[in-house]
Amino acid sequence: MANNENTLIEDFERYFKIELVSTKEQAQAAYGVRYRVYCEEFEYEATDVFPDKLEKDEFDEQSLHCLIIHKERDLVAGCVRLVPIELSQENGLLPFEKFCQKSLDTELIDSFHLKRSTECEISRLAVDGAFRRRPGEAATRFGGIESIDCTKQEQRTFSLIAVSAFLAATALTDLTHKTNVFAMMEPFLPRLLKRSGICFERVGSDMDYHGIRAPYFIKTQSAVDNMRPDLKDLYDWVYEQVASDYASYK
Repeated sequence: MANNENTLIEDFERYFKIELVSTKEQAQAAYGVRYRVYCEEFEYEATDVFPDKLEKDEFDEQSLHCLIIHKERDLVAGCVRLVPIELSQENGLLPFEKFCQKSLDTELIDSFHLKRSTECEISRLAVDGAFRRRPGEAATRFGGIESIDCTKQEQRTFSLIAVSAFLAATALTDLTHKTNVFAMMEPFLPRLLKRSGICFERVGSDMDYHGIRAPYFIKTQSAVDNMRPDLKDLYDWVYEQVASDYASYK
């Protein structure tokens, strides 16, 4: 592991923490990040649909949500959710099955012979614009908060916010035994994860779903087994935090 990568991960752990959402206030913080990113910034959803400025949908109640929090400023930098199959609902579907059916290679997915109760979807991964911009750039064209004013050493850790959110969701797939994992992802994320040894299998075509995305699949054990050592160190740290919260959550 390169020394600079060591330092990057150590710095990230110094500046950030991961929390499993267990309160209404935490949930609203996640929905607020989603609103700023999906509605205000990228206009995937109309702002007037969410007058309370909280982007929510029908799958949130059955989901587990995680927050990535900047410790010093107590700001939510990012969020993600894990949506399990709701077996109590007849013909219960995951979000990608309900909204992205036409993009799916159903023959390929059927060939995996997955046990339905072990399936889940990682979705609503969002990083607040304040943690994706250089100092002085507005977070949104509506005059939102500016980017975080911090040292270059601290700012370089922001590149790990999205990755840590994905790792938090991965930890939840293991903790909940929902280890057959689907995700609708923008092109950058599978490429980013592949460089770290995590190789999703594409299981369909591109479609416009909160931006251009495609469906992907991976087994939790494959993701964990093939992580580069430096990323595995980060995953172990993330897992420890999520597992601690999950033990209290159940």
